[in-house]
Amino acid sequence: MSVQRLTMLAFFLQPVAFGSWLPRIPDVQETLGLGPAGLAWALLGLPCGTLLTLPFAGPIVGKIGPRRTLLIGFVLYSIAVSLPALAMTPIILFLCLMLAGGAISFTELGLNVQADAVEKSTGSLIMSTSHGFWSLGIMTGSLIGSALAAIGLEAHWAIPLVAIIVLPIALLASRQLPDTATEPHHSETGKRLAWSLPSLALLGICFFVFGITMTEGAMADWSAVFLRDVLGADGGAAGLGYSVFAMMVAAGRFGGDRLKARFGAVPLARGAGLLGLIGVAILLVASNTALALIGFAVIGLGVSVGFPLAVTAAASLTDRSSSANVAILSFVALLGFLMGPPVIGFIAEHVEMRIGLAALLPVLAISLALTGRLRTQPSGKPAGDPEAEISGVY
Repeated sequence: MSVQRLTMLAFFLQPVAFGSWLPRIPDVQETLGLGPAGLAWALLGLPCGTLLTLPFAGPIVGKIGPRRTLLIGFVLYSIAVSLPALAMTPIILFLCLMLAGGAISFTELGLNVQADAVEKSTGSLIMSTSHGFWSLGIMTGSLIGSALAAIGLEAHWAIPLVAIIVLPIALLASRQLPDTATEPHHSETGKRLAWSLPSLALLGICFFVFGITMTEGAMADWSAVFLRDVLGADGGAAGLGYSVFAMMVAAGRFGGDRLKARFGAVPLARGAGLLGLIGVAILLVASNTALALIGFAVIGLGVSVGFPLAVTAAASLTDRSSSANVAILSFVALLGFLMGPPVIGFIAEHVEMRIGLAALLPVLAISLALTGRLRTQPSGKPAGDPEAEISGVY
């Protein structure tokens, strides 16, 4: 199997177990007797784990390489993602989610650095397609989770079962990846150290991606609750919201590399951003499950290509190593993904769920305004970079 296909397989396998957790969030909420605000506090464990992990993960991944990162990360992740379903109190749920957030961020950083290394070494655009496989993986996981819930298998059995099945396949795929050379520190060449403050160019990319991933996180954690509590969907139908969303994210990402080659990164991001805003608007006025599912689908298309485009833009910056820049971007992206659900939960607790979801409109508008930051500079492109000959990429 080619290195491109192995990378895509690793992207697909990583989120499957986490996806199987998402449809079970309402069950855990009910078991622990949590309201929207209580669940929001517990969900803060995920971003806390990210906050504690990513500042250290960038230098580590740059030193040991993405292959070793994935071999270690998949093991830690498979254990950590199984823990939240075992929680017996809100505090334990918070701590379990914190461990899961740390493992997820470390593993996903390795995946993004691996995809960037493949693009640079082979001259083929795979970043968006790889993230398409990630979306397909989390959609698969959510469908598996919904199916296991439908047959009555308890969450504390179902999620570890999925993780145990996926782990050996993920380790086998990761072992076959090439051992990418580690990246040296750049203090001798005038580039920024990994621990230095991000450049203005990187900050713009980070602010762009925050709104995108905040929306993704909101769909992951609140879609089932929204369909159940606002529109009265039953357990099986409530899980379809995220499945539809993830399916359209995957579809957008599978076509993202071709669309980027034809139109360029910035026009593609602008068109997708408009779709995201339209999708949220549909969701806010939806009066039935069918219309809500259309809203989830349009939102999925709208946010599909944002993060892959941002990863490529961040990795192309020349102020420091690509692993350090991607680590900072991943930190902000995961922060958006994991902070979105608690913010919406706090709003929903005091107002209502629709108003909570309306908080996505301003952050998506900011992302749309910052799409120009995704332009890559010709001087920062290495020899053989596939984007060098693509019309519309500046």
